[in-house]
Amino acid sequence: MTTSVFKSDKKTFFDPAKVTVFFILGGPGAGKGTQCARLVQDFGFSHLSAGDLLRAEQVREGSEYGELIRTCIREGTIVPSEVTVNLLKNAMAAAIAEDHEGEGWTEGRGRFLIDGFPRKLDQAEMFEVEICPASLILFFDTTEEVMLARLLERGKTSGREDDNVESIKKRFRTYKEQTMPVIELYEKYNKVAQIDSTASIEEVHKHASAAVMKVLAP
Repeated sequence: MTTSVFKSDKKTFFDPAKVTVFFILGGPGAGKGTQCARLVQDFGFSHLSAGDLLRAEQVREGSEYGELIRTCIREGTIVPSEVTVNLLKNAMAAAIAEDHEGEGWTEGRGRFLIDGFPRKLDQAEMFEVEICPASLILFFDTTEEVMLARLLERGKTSGREDDNVESIKKRFRTYKEQTMPVIELYEKYNKVAQIDSTASIEEVHKHASAAVMKVLAP
């Protein structure tokens, strides 16, 4: 059974004996989404992007969080933890129910790649204590120069309002100040696989796949 890096006597929403979670972290433009798509094909994961869930929520009619999310995305800051964690919990429950034809998560084992999360320590703690502990962080690491070039290229076609130089620089700063401490904490518990994502997509995929296999093999 996966254990949490945070001490708590609370029972999590999902049973960690039945649900496996991999957090996917790396700076903006590190290649997280590309690699998640490959790992879904390899292992049958459900891929949940925290950013995609937030972007969908901001335009959902009647959302109480829409304006808050829009402001955070525009400013390159992090959306409050309870908002993101609740969106992820609901998406996980929906995916598991769909996988098991409505039988519910207790009937089977769910495997999730949670992309772009947790972006700060209190997000990590809230998720691990309330939702489910993570088995591993896949940390895709490259330089800011590489990430900036990728994001500006993506911005030509993505339509994302945060794919511009000003927002990107704010996101880099937020990443270094708030997300790197998350990675450093998990490293203390040997729960981080650091992968150089400067290499080719195929090379990065090979290393990411091997890291996942180490966790799933037992």
